[in-house]
Amino acid sequence: MCIIILFMLMNKTNKKISIRERLENKNEILVLPGVFDALSARIAEYVGFDAAFQTGYGSAAALLGMPDYGFLNAGETMDNARRIINSVNIPIMIDIDTGYGNPLNVWKMVKDLEKIGAGGIFLEDQVWPKRCGHMTGKSVIPKNEYLQKLKAAIDARKSKEFVIVARTDARAPVSLDEAIARGKEYQKAGADVIFIEAPETLSEMKRIASEIDAPLLANMIENGVTPNMPTAELLKLGFRMVVFPLSGLYSSAYAMRETFAELKRYGTTSKNKRRMITFQDFNEFVNLKKYYELEKKYSR
Repeated sequence: MCIIILFMLMNKTNKKISIRERLENKNEILVLPGVFDALSARIAEYVGFDAAFQTGYGSAAALLGMPDYGFLNAGETMDNARRIINSVNIPIMIDIDTGYGNPLNVWKMVKDLEKIGAGGIFLEDQVWPKRCGHMTGKSVIPKNEYLQKLKAAIDARKSKEFVIVARTDARAPVSLDEAIARGKEYQKAGADVIFIEAPETLSEMKRIASEIDAPLLANMIENGVTPNMPTAELLKLGFRMVVFPLSGLYSSAYAMRETFAELKRYGTTSKNKRRMITFQDFNEFVNLKKYYELEKKYSR
């Protein structure tokens, strides 16, 4: 019931804000919920988020029913981005994994994403096929090879409003020293935000924040390898952006599993019905009234 009331009370006409402007404000941290389809993006916007993150992990799960293990391709990522961006009025950052190829592939991906209105990208330095940053068995490409991709992304964008997040996964397969060194190099090359993936302790996070003089991103995955911290504490440490990439995915998967299990076991969903948004409220959420009115307009 609380969720339904919140849906009905929140402003439905959020305007796009500049992610870059938010990053320039050192007194706040930009929180990006992970979205994986148009509906999850609309929910993020509806409850008041100013921007969101199209998660590759969530997209692989939602589109393919498969893990974040390099199965998602450029076309699938682009198609999903187009649907998500078209469904909302807030900036969407897109996870493009390793760029799906060489620097030219990265260049084209950035061109195409900027044309459809993306707010920016996350580009990582893993060996392809990549895997979720909190999984074991990762490898990273040579630093100079990644820098070529990063420079291609920077050259491809037309507007500085398109934010480029440079991610390194070097912490696990090499060392924290190497990850920090790469972060510094990526910042010198022109990345807007630096993302050191999967630090394992609070002390490692503090070291990252103290040694890299750039806007930093933290990745909060429930039960992942990085300590899960409130956004206010991350801001105090020096992080300027944080993603919660899987919170919505895990929550929705849990809810569906519980409802489907009840239906399978009892042949009814009466017990779980109180946890569901109602038919009427959902129709309001997806703006059915607007399309009723359009239908009437063109039926006259």
